[in-house]
Amino acid sequence: MTPDIAQVLLILLAALVLFVTGWLRMDVVALLVLCTLALLGLVSPAEAISGFSNPAVITVWAMFIMSEGLTRVGIADGIGRQVIRLSGSSEIRMIIVIMLISGLLSAFMSNIGVVALLLPVTVEAARRCGISPAKVLMPMAFGAMLGGLITLIGTPPNLLVHIALEDSGLSGFKLFDFALIGLPVLLAGTLFVAFIGRHLLPDTDPGRAGLAGSKNLSDQYGLQERIFALRLPDDSLLAGRTLDESGLINTAGLIVIALTRGSETFTLPSRHTVLQGGDIILAQGKFSRFERLRSWNSLTIEREAPMLHEKLLAASGLAELEVAPDSVLVGEVLQHHRFREHYQINVLAIKRGGQTLRTRLADLSLAAGDKILVQGSKSALDAMARQAAFSVLQLLSPDDVIQHYKLEERLFVLGLPADSPLVDSTFADNRLGDAFDFRLLGLFRQGEIIQQFHSDDTLQAGDLLLIQGREEDLDILRGFKQLERLDDMSPYLDLLAKGKLELIEATLHPRSKYIGKSVNALQLDKRYKVEVAAIWREGRAYRSALGSMLLQAGDALLIVGPRPRLAMLTESEHLIVLNPVQVKPVNASKAPLAAGLILLMIALTVAGILPVYLAAILAATLMVASRCLSMEQAYAAIDWRSIFLIAGMLPLGAAMQHSGTATWLADAVLAGPGQFGPLAVMAGLYLVTALGTLVVPTVALVLIMAPIGLMLSNALGVNGQSAMMIVAVAATSLASPVSHAANTLVMGPGGYRFVDYLKVGGPLSLLLFVITMALLPLFWPLNPA
Repeated sequence: MTPDIAQVLLILLAALVLFVTGWLRMDVVALLVLCTLALLGLVSPAEAISGFSNPAVITVWAMFIMSEGLTRVGIADGIGRQVIRLSGSSEIRMIIVIMLISGLLSAFMSNIGVVALLLPVTVEAARRCGISPAKVLMPMAFGAMLGGLITLIGTPPNLLVHIALEDSGLSGFKLFDFALIGLPVLLAGTLFVAFIGRHLLPDTDPGRAGLAGSKNLSDQYGLQERIFALRLPDDSLLAGRTLDESGLINTAGLIVIALTRGSETFTLPSRHTVLQGGDIILAQGKFSRFERLRSWNSLTIEREAPMLHEKLLAASGLAELEVAPDSVLVGEVLQHHRFREHYQINVLAIKRGGQTLRTRLADLSLAAGDKILVQGSKSALDAMARQAAFSVLQLLSPDDVIQHYKLEERLFVLGLPADSPLVDSTFADNRLGDAFDFRLLGLFRQGEIIQQFHSDDTLQAGDLLLIQGREEDLDILRGFKQLERLDDMSPYLDLLAKGKLELIEATLHPRSKYIGKSVNALQLDKRYKVEVAAIWREGRAYRSALGSMLLQAGDALLIVGPRPRLAMLTESEHLIVLNPVQVKPVNASKAPLAAGLILLMIALTVAGILPVYLAAILAATLMVASRCLSMEQAYAAIDWRSIFLIAGMLPLGAAMQHSGTATWLADAVLAGPGQFGPLAVMAGLYLVTALGTLVVPTVALVLIMAPIGLMLSNALGVNGQSAMMIVAVAATSLASPVSHAANTLVMGPGGYRFVDYLKVGGPLSLLLFVITMALLPLFWPLNPA
């Protein structure tokens, strides 16, 4: 092994680790690979950036534009009508029709674009026919992925192996060469799913049992279980406060669905709505959590705060931390109980830009350079000095803190009576560190100071809790206690029945920037005046404390709001609405023109007048020029993450060839299955690639496997197209919901669990392997030349 080979292997290993762990975004990893290869001299500067002008990259972004153009001219509407007309009420026919349609569309559109286009259509068609959407959504995604194998432009891996062949001086694939295997695979896969695989799919998700085809989304998500009505007494301590100030939303985690005042009802009232005595609040959330907060009213205010704080300071230390520029905490929301659990210290205040922040810290996102005042035992503070998340640790005296932070005015002590319902409850149950931004600094029990306590520790009668926060917030707790729960909610539950509020179901677009961010980050309440009422994820519905919940690809969101507001969501580029109350306006008159431009691209490519990437650019440009879509829509349609991923990883393939890494790995493979002949080697190449797709992005994996496949074919003396066809087909991953965005996209709407993909995609992947290994020698003989 040469030093160059060792360096390439280390870069490859590091990239794989980052891809699998997800510590960095895929496109960022690809750009780091590009820069590292150039810095080490493994590729020239020109080779390092050559990926951005690579024909595969150009073709991929042009295909994104053409896919969006076909969507904008109303292709989905026509397809939906045809699916319903052809399939009738037969589940088998619907699966066959939808898989073939998605497969044929994917031959000329991006796979993700096809699934996003057909997702609402398929859900609506299934519900109209009384078929569970779970029976058809996964087959639709599988059809799109299999259909991508029909043409050269059907999927990025096809283009990448084609370019790899041409870069090696070999003949690339023609536009329909992939159809020799792609069409049989699509047909066989469709028949397998229609007659065998559908029995392995869930009839409905467990939480939606018996509701297949029902449009009652409230029942499907179990909203009625979490809805209750509260009445404010005339002398309520919450009267005169806004909903935002009342703590009902942020602290209790409730969604206020409606507010009834006299004979008038306000649906989804603004956070700035001022509460009045006699108001009836219809709320959704976890009432048991609300009851725990109400039980705080049993705590008594003691007058020993200064004395107990002095004792605590004498037994502990104070320090000022500075958040490092590269800290993992940058951008993270400060959650007191998690911070204490991890570091065993309390956060007292934060200095930022000349300001001292002492309240609402739980909602604050940390930034580089923030100075955090903390309190804890001397051993805990010593441990903080070794934390990479902080660049400076400065010990402070109590006098320094009093002078610069002025905390004494926000300290008070709460006593725990023997008859309090909080006795014997754990800190985790009550979240004492988060409610109203109260910070539990210390616990005094039988004259002893307890600084280090954990979530599973319990409170005992007689405990004294030293709290930092606003004493006036205790009035809100007393206001919670005053609220009267109404037994009869029937007068307030007819909002949906009367159409004052409606429900829609949506999922995040695969290119949404909000994947990994909180529900609050969507700001649907501010932008559209609607609320996320529930989230369906991995077989269950989440219906409370949704604001801080991090969104995942594949989540299904139940959104509630007035019909006009919900109609506006169809314009959001971040959401795919599954049952839109108003369909996007389309210019159906442009549909024949858009289809004609696709045919023009095919004709130019097949006739050899233009290479595929130039034909794709021409067709995409003409779609914009003919106003099938605007230039802004064209730019927005491009998945730039995929573009940068391909462009950044392409130099790695070149480095593997230049350094001899591909040859070294190929020799290692030949030492094993190579002794059993070319077919065994190709089978091994297929299986390694297929297994790799479970954890590595498909595009990155193809760029890694292509040089190895070419070296194997060269060593065996067989046609390089054989190995490249193997790599392209094997990259069609079906057995995991995270291996391809098309699978992820249908996971929430279909109510699927991870195991469902294994049960159907596993046998289907095996079928693909058998068909490919049987057909490959017929069209690309494996006999040594």
